[in-house]
Amino acid sequence: MGQEVPVLVVEDDGLILLDLEGTIKEGGYSPLPADTGEQAREMLQTTEFRALVTDVNLGSGVTGWDLARQARELFPDLPVVYVTSASHEEWSAQGVPNSILIAKPFAPAQVVTAISQLLNNPDSDGIAG
Repeated sequence: MGQEVPVLVVEDDGLILLDLEGTIKEGGYSPLPADTGEQAREMLQTTEFRALVTDVNLGSGVTGWDLARQARELFPDLPVVYVTSASHEEWSAQGVPNSILIAKPFAPAQVVTAISQLLNNPDSDGIAG
């Protein structure tokens, strides 16, 4: 693990995005932040990363579900961690395989643990929180 492992972090709430960035950095990864689904879609095309952490509800337009599906089309084995306060019941139908959903509010360590779990065991699937 280390700073060489970039993680795309997508969250439309600025305070939560800052918290996620700090947590992911403290966990030994290199966060690449995006505050809209559209910005994250552009980053999918231009930026190299090893995992995706995304809120499900990103305001109007692109959802976290959409973003993860597009990311998986480009990178089939990409670890995906969803965070959500209201959409966990949709995960089984909308989430990509071998992903983890973490319900808000969550302990910051849950996100780093989920990233590590998916990077080290890509066949994981689960809901935390």
